[in-house]
Amino acid sequence: MAYTLSTGFAIYFVLWWVVLFVTLPFGVRSQHETGEGAPGTDPGAPIASRMGRKLIWTTLISAVIFALAMLAYNAGYLSIERLSKLMGLPF
Repeated sequence: MAYTLSTGFAIYFVLWWVVLFVTLPFGVRSQHETGEGAPGTDPGAPIASRMGRKLIWTTLISAVIFALAMLAYNAGYLSIERLSKLMGLPF
């Protein structure tokens, strides 16, 4: 069974969001850690979130993971039969 273009896009979309939530905490420094901050703001608020960099890194990491998964799928390592056999479930 080959993936259609829409199925591949949906899988990449979900993977992209998961990777985004993994990369969000990296490199964030709070106002409390740096000693800076505007009066009346939360001390845990980030100084600079650098979202542009995080979006680029998320896209690159997601593309690599998706490409590896597609290679494994095309090679037969990620078939439903193989995964159900590994988990001990009847197919």
